[in-house]
Amino acid sequence: MESGKEDSGLKRELYSVIEPYSSGFLKVSDLHTIYWEQSGNPDGHPVVFLHGGPGGGTSPTNRRFFDPEFYRIILFDQRGAGKSTPHACLKENTTWDLIDDIEKLREHFKIPEWQVFGGSWGSTLALAYSQTHPDKVTGLVLRGIFLLRKKEIDWFYEGGAAAIYPDAWEPFRDLIPEKERGCFVDAYSKRLNSDDLETQYAAARAWTKWEMMTARLIPNDENIKKGDDDYFSLAFARIENHYFTNKGFFSSDSYLLDNIDKIRHIDATIVQGRYDVCCPMMSAWDLHKVWPEADFKVVKDAGHSANEPGITAELVAANERLKNKIKAGR
Repeated sequence: MESGKEDSGLKRELYSVIEPYSSGFLKVSDLHTIYWEQSGNPDGHPVVFLHGGPGGGTSPTNRRFFDPEFYRIILFDQRGAGKSTPHACLKENTTWDLIDDIEKLREHFKIPEWQVFGGSWGSTLALAYSQTHPDKVTGLVLRGIFLLRKKEIDWFYEGGAAAIYPDAWEPFRDLIPEKERGCFVDAYSKRLNSDDLETQYAAARAWTKWEMMTARLIPNDENIKKGDDDYFSLAFARIENHYFTNKGFFSSDSYLLDNIDKIRHIDATIVQGRYDVCCPMMSAWDLHKVWPEADFKVVKDAGHSANEPGITAELVAANERLKNKIKAGR
């Protein structure tokens, strides 16, 4: 279970920097248009990258987890995030809308089935998508498992993680008057949806900085600075808060765990940082217990971020493992 004890022959370093060979926008509703890009091998095995947040958007480094000679690498920005428009928009923005968008994208590219890769909220969406369309998924790589249950939201936003990061918690807490601290998610929702844009920005900066300061075992200044980027923060905070307020738009708290039978047959790897404060290991453990067939890799010296060395190594290795199986099956 602890990482590094097997698969020693697999590549574990990021691939070289690559540029997309095509990019564009797909209109997915009367309101929303999503940005997409393709890199790697146009005739390769397709893989779709599902970013976190929700609202985080993609970045060029996301392409580097995959062998560009083998994979056709597809990245896209989910509704309201990154380059997708309208920016930070919450209308027609639910888990089920995003699942429909993934299908629209797959059909747009005339791809019969593809590998799915997602971390944090991307793992939530990857599970929900694959449970809805299990016949379209050739393999799954999941990181920093987030099942969007009440106890997970409460842990991070209602004072649990504050026990480990009291210094980072105080600015997040102090933006909210004491009388409104019974539920921080609701208090932030009020401000992130305020008619006053500066009120929205102030709440967005505090919300984003709290997550960025807790995302790695060793804090990363570059990551934390994202909290000062109003454009990024507004989409990140507004969309995250919208989804968390609405319980992920799932019909029950344990929805993703209850539907594992639909994807039990899919070749999957779960990668989890032992000291993940954003998405504590309890969720990856609960997923592992109901889905023992999936490879379970615990990185003993990492937090939440895909860019921490131990997690990066396991993610690349997981893709290599799936690649080798596909090659062997040809």
